[in-house]
Amino acid sequence: MTLEQLRIFVAVAEREHMTRAAADLHLTQSATSAAIAALEARYDTKLFDRIGRRIELTAAGRLFLDEARAVLARAAAAEALLTDLSGLKRGALSLAASQTVANYWLPPLLHEFQSRYPGVALSLRIGNSQQVAGWVREASADIGVIEGSIDDPLLHSSIVADDDLVLCVAPHHPWATIRSVTAEMVKATPWVVREAGSGTRAVLDEWLPSLGLTAADLTIALTLPSNESVRSAVAAGAGATVISRVVVEARLRAGSLIAIEAALPKRHFYALRHKERHVTRARQAFDKLLDVSLG
Repeated sequence: MTLEQLRIFVAVAEREHMTRAAADLHLTQSATSAAIAALEARYDTKLFDRIGRRIELTAAGRLFLDEARAVLARAAAAEALLTDLSGLKRGALSLAASQTVANYWLPPLLHEFQSRYPGVALSLRIGNSQQVAGWVREASADIGVIEGSIDDPLLHSSIVADDDLVLCVAPHHPWATIRSVTAEMVKATPWVVREAGSGTRAVLDEWLPSLGLTAADLTIALTLPSNESVRSAVAAGAGATVISRVVVEARLRAGSLIAIEAALPKRHFYALRHKERHVTRARQAFDKLLDVSLG
C-alpha cells in the first residue's frame, strides 16, 4: 500500500466518481481505476460498489476511509515539518476567515505576507465564524480569523483588531430621520439579517436584550448568506440591519444608507490557532503580521 494509492482512494471516495477524481488528481482514469483495483486485489476487500455509472463506498470502504485520511494527514504533517526546516523559501499556509474579515480586513495582510515570502503558497477559505472555528479544529486551516470569540477547549484565540458595528436603513425608511430607536420600533420594522452562526448575527442577538427583546421578537424579512447581499437588500428598502461599518462605509458616505444611533456591543476580530498542532515558520511569520496589525 502506498501513499499515492491512499490519496487516490480518498479522492474517489469523496467524489464518488472515478472520472472526476482522476481529473482533480491530474491522472488518467485508467491509472486511477488501476490504483483502486490494486488495493482491492491486494487485500481481497471490495471498497466500492459499482451501481450503473455511479460508485458508492462499501461498509469496508467507509471504515477504511477514516484510516486513509488519518494516514494522509500524518504524512502531510511530516512533510510540513521537513519543509519548515528549510525556512520560508517554500511551504504553504492555509487560512480561514469569516466574511467581514476575509473581504475587508484580511486582504492587505495577505498581500504583505506574499510580498515578504513569495515562495509560501497561501490559501483562504471563507465561511461564518462557526465554520471557520471548525476548520481550524479539524486542521484543515492553520489560522482562522473571525468576528467575535469562540469557546473551544482545543483552540487558542487572541484579539487582532477591533470592529465597529452600525445599525442602518435606507434613506426612505421610516427611521431615516430619527436619531435612535425604541424597542417597539425594533419589533415593528422588518429586518434583514445574516444566518445563525455568523459573527454579525451574534452582535444583533447580543444587542436585543438591552432593549428587553429577543431574536423571536423580530420580524425577519430576509436571512442572507453574505454581508454584500444584506447591504444591497437594506439599501433597496427591505428593512433594517446591524452590520460592520467597513462593509457599508462607502454607502454611508454616499447617502444610500443611513446610520441610526444605537448602543451596539463592541466586538473584536479574533485569530484562532489549534493548541496541539505544530507551529510552522510560515504560521509564526503570519502571527507576527497579525500582532503588528493590532499594535
